[in-house]
Amino acid sequence: MPVKNIIYLLIVIFLSSVFSCKSKSHKKLVTGSHDTVLQFKTGPLSKSDSLFLNGVAEKWFDKFLKRSNFNGGFLVAKNDRVVFEKYSGLASFPNGDSISSNTPFHIASVSKTFTAMAILKLWQEGKIDINKNVSNYLDSFNYPGVTVKTLLNHRSGLPNYLHFMEELNWDKKQFATNKDVFNILVNKKDEIKNIGRPDASFNYCNTNYVLLALIIEKVSGMSYPEYIRKNFFNPIGMKHSFVYTPADSGKITYSFDWKRNLIPMDFLDHTYGDKNIYSTPEDILKWDMALNSNLIFSDSVLNYAYTPYSNEKPGVRNYGLGWRMNIFPDGKKTVYHNGWWHGNNAVFLRVPYDNITIIVLGNVYNRSIYKAHEMLSDIDSKSNRSEIEDINKEGGAL
Repeated sequence: MPVKNIIYLLIVIFLSSVFSCKSKSHKKLVTGSHDTVLQFKTGPLSKSDSLFLNGVAEKWFDKFLKRSNFNGGFLVAKNDRVVFEKYSGLASFPNGDSISSNTPFHIASVSKTFTAMAILKLWQEGKIDINKNVSNYLDSFNYPGVTVKTLLNHRSGLPNYLHFMEELNWDKKQFATNKDVFNILVNKKDEIKNIGRPDASFNYCNTNYVLLALIIEKVSGMSYPEYIRKNFFNPIGMKHSFVYTPADSGKITYSFDWKRNLIPMDFLDHTYGDKNIYSTPEDILKWDMALNSNLIFSDSVLNYAYTPYSNEKPGVRNYGLGWRMNIFPDGKKTVYHNGWWHGNNAVFLRVPYDNITIIVLGNVYNRSIYKAHEMLSDIDSKSNRSEIEDINKEGGAL
């Protein structure tokens, strides 16, 4: 073969390898891109299933939410397809805009699902070891035996900052930050009550997730709001979601007590990781789709997140890594998280065995929101299916 042809062949091979690498890196870019919105596939949905679930949701809405003057958004989906969606009330009182699919609600502790999955994403990428002590990531942390994992599954033994900040006379005129919580936890350890033994038992504690947010910042080099936005909100297409910072004061939806009196912000309203994400039912459904897609998390990481870690006492309820779960005697499992902060109530309920997602968000205190789990008994009931199908045939509520 002539030398010129050999040189030409080598150039072609080189260029092919370059473009091949670019193509492969593009695949990686899509799974973690800050600019590209991921495309999620929805599953099939029969008309009968859609009508049945719509009927169950309508029945539940009328029984619990409508009667309690619900103010918020409610969505039910199967196979990532919306089968019921309804919005009710005002964003503020007495003369606010009507709540719509674009109205962002404070999702309270449902925020923990984002914090936990951010930690697990960093773990999946080899940037963090969740079995290591927190002191490996946060200098001067002086609680031996507390690992990143025990923060995730609420087995750290740490006390709740919502209580000890007040008990140690924090100036309530000054907003506390995550770093403030950390500094008091470390510097006033001798004055803090109710410090437990690490990994001895489950104790739901917001302090754990405030610390996890600090670890995310330390490991990623980004602020927590920036990390969540760039790694989750943007690539997933959650256009109406954000982590609250003081700069967002003009776009938040305020919360109200059951009498619709405004609940003002207090000194604990600037911490994040445990709360302070605002979102919509449609955006939370996108989060659910992302979790189901394998485009961000591997199956092994998700299985680790949904494993129960507190088994000292028998029972249905348990906690994984950032997720509550009900594990029933027949082996079925629901994965969920509730939220409550000021007048905000939230439920994000996932039913893997039926590919059903239930999301309820409200900004006027309403305990009926937490009865969303009761829909499952109607969904599983064959007699209820017959009743709903009869209503459909008669041209009823659907």
